[in-house]
Amino acid sequence: MAELRNWLERLGHIVTAKIWRLGFAARFFFYVLLHSGTALRRFGLTIREIYFAGVLSMIIILVSGLFVGMVLGLQGYDTLQRYGSGEALGVLVALSLVRELGPVVAGLLFASRAGSAITAEIGLMKATEQIAAMEMMAVDPIARVVAPKFWAGVISMPLLAAMFSAMGIFGGYLIGVQLIGVDEGAFWSQMQASVDVRNDILNGVIKSFVFGVAVTWIAVFEGYDAPPTAEGVSGATTRTVVTSSLAILALDFVLTALMFTGGTAK
Repeated sequence: MAELRNWLERLGHIVTAKIWRLGFAARFFFYVLLHSGTALRRFGLTIREIYFAGVLSMIIILVSGLFVGMVLGLQGYDTLQRYGSGEALGVLVALSLVRELGPVVAGLLFASRAGSAITAEIGLMKATEQIAAMEMMAVDPIARVVAPKFWAGVISMPLLAAMFSAMGIFGGYLIGVQLIGVDEGAFWSQMQASVDVRNDILNGVIKSFVFGVAVTWIAVFEGYDAPPTAEGVSGATTRTVVTSSLAILALDFVLTALMFTGGTAK
């Protein structure tokens, strides 16, 4: 009985600590929103962070999108050809990217590259007491450092997802039309006729926006909450990538279920 009691106490302590940390993260999120006026009024701070989080992530996003589109072109044509529907390759590539792969894969890449960098930067600022120095000078670090990074990630993520999808469609075009020989007119015309702005593109934009909020929120929180040591910053960076990846996949399921239910209900 004593061992069972100790095990239950440890389990309760872990659950309580996780719930407390989740509540602190929620309070931190609302505090960031409360101080977002500074980031929006002094938009130069946000522009600089957009360059850091978005522009510097473009290379990996574009290259990855190109290869994902090329793989979709190869695999999709092989599957469609078995049913005599090879001309519908453009539809397969476009819908796969704008609905699902574009937001999800771009979100995972964004979390790996930009999210980890945001956490490491804020964590190192805390470890080197730059955050404490700002507080001593009556400068709110949330408004000056965290909020611009948060909004930069929220703005950058949908744009990067759109670039990923566009480059993926181009990769599918290279493989399907230029390499395999699918009719170019059929490739583009069927794509334009089948991809709906509201049900397909807008849903992908909503997903990428939600992923941007989740990834950037986790990144800034982990950096701000990191212990001020090298090991603490390293652990926070790792937690950012892992938690963000799991959050993206979980949110993708929830959003897809909601969108699919709404679409079938109509």
